[in-house]
Amino acid sequence: MIRFISLAALLLLWQIGASLSDPRRLPGPTAVFEKIYEEAVSGGLFSNLTITLARVVAAFALAMSFGSAIGYVMGRNKLADRLLDPWLVTLLNLPALVVIVLAYVWAGLTEVAAIGAVALNKLPNAIVVVREGARALDPHLEDMAHVFRFSPAARFKHLVLPQLAPYLAAATRSGLSLVWKIVLVVELLGRSNGVGFEINMAFQLFDMKLLLAYALPFVALMLGVETFLVQPLERHVSRWRRGVSRRLDRV
Repeated sequence: MIRFISLAALLLLWQIGASLSDPRRLPGPTAVFEKIYEEAVSGGLFSNLTITLARVVAAFALAMSFGSAIGYVMGRNKLADRLLDPWLVTLLNLPALVVIVLAYVWAGLTEVAAIGAVALNKLPNAIVVVREGARALDPHLEDMAHVFRFSPAARFKHLVLPQLAPYLAAATRSGLSLVWKIVLVVELLGRSNGVGFEINMAFQLFDMKLLLAYALPFVALMLGVETFLVQPLERHVSRWRRGVSRRLDRV
């Protein structure tokens, strides 16, 4: 209920701002929703949303898989951490725009270059978060696994993954928010389709209705992913911690 009230307040403020402003600069909700409907009926909205979402998923999957593996190794191996830390710091401080431009210059205006540039921008974020999780693994549980002769697979499944789960969920949440923003920049600079391309076209035409008609559905899509996928997943993987807390409270 609170979410609906907050959304209604946002729409009201938007309408008030539009009534006090030039409609060419800030069109009202009704005009934007009509434009969204037009783009949806024409098929352009869903087509571009699907293309952009596919790029988000591909770049996110690459960054999370490689970032999680590298972060775990760095967190558990001091030599690897020392060797790779300068590379990590460099990637963390390298502007996303530089990475995107270099990828397009070196690999051309291709899909591989676009997805690779986004994944490379997300990669250090995943590494840092998972590395901290690997460093925080409980050594007493490692000793227990050694005493009871856990197999490597059982140790990873029952000890490592549950402890890393909150960190993986945090990396997922922060990573998604980063990836979809960078994907729009990549599309704006070097792709001929997608939400970022359409926003760029709307900007060149100074068509604020078209710009918002593509921006708002994509934001709503990402909010839906956060609300119905990321947050439930985070609660699910952290449920064992709540169980431990309840048992400790009883003691």
